[in-house]
Amino acid sequence: MKEFASIPFYTEDGEEIELAILEQTRINGINYLLVSPVEEDSEEAYAFLLKESGSADQLESTYEEVLDEEEMLSVSKIFEQLMEDMDFEVE
Repeated sequence: MKEFASIPFYTEDGEEIELAILEQTRINGINYLLVSPVEEDSEEAYAFLLKESGSADQLESTYEEVLDEEEMLSVSKIFEQLMEDMDFEVE
């Protein structure tokens, strides 16, 4: 099984979730991450897209979930090409 780097993610209500970084890319100057909860251990795990937000002068990167459907579809196609060994289904 492949080891992935992980990052903490904080929900709107302050709950911390550990996310595995499955892949990352930069598109039009924006960093994107494909992440999945660390505790997921099934063949049909879910993942979601995060994009870097905030100013460039911050010491730590801030990411938010990609919610725009058009942006999600275009970015997910790139991740699908980067991760040929995984099947993708965008919902």
